[in-house]
This record gives sequence, structure tokens and C-alpha cells, in this order.
Amino acid sequence: MGYYKTINGKKYDAELLELADKLTEGAGDGRLSKEDAGQLFDAVKDGNSYTDIEKDTVAYVRDNYKWTDAADEWFRTEIRKWAASK
Repeated sequence: MGYYKTINGKKYDAELLELADKLTEGAGDGRLSKEDAGQLFDAVKDGNSYTDIEKDTVAYVRDNYKWTDAADEWFRTEIRKWAASK
């Protein structure tokens, strides 16, 4: 699979989308937990920059996947703090 995945004509980070799919596949109620959010956050941080494609992908995952309230709140806070330093 390529580095990008195109959905409705927009490019997204394929690796992040695959990870989100893997984390929600057949596990519990299909929501992303705080532990899952930690894995996604680590995947976003791995390049040590926050590209526009990563921003769009994070927004897509936040809008199109189910999250526990704790995971959603933690993830948004951590992404915001980290992105502010980039």
C-alpha cells in the first residue's frame, strides 16, 4: 500500500488510517480507547513534524471513528499541545 490513501478525492496518511482500522477491528465495542489513542498519537509524532496531510487524517479519524470520551479528550489535548510545539 502507498503512503497515501485517497478518500473522496482527498489524500490521507495511509499508515494512520490502517492503524485506526486495526485498533477498532473486532475489539470490544469498536471504539478507540485511551490506549488506542496513545498508539495513534505515537504514530502521528513519529516523523517529528505535523504535516497538513497528517492534520487532515487526524481530523478524519476523529470524525469517522468512534472514541471513548476519555480517549477523545486525551487525544485532542495531547495533539494540541504537541502541534503547538511544531
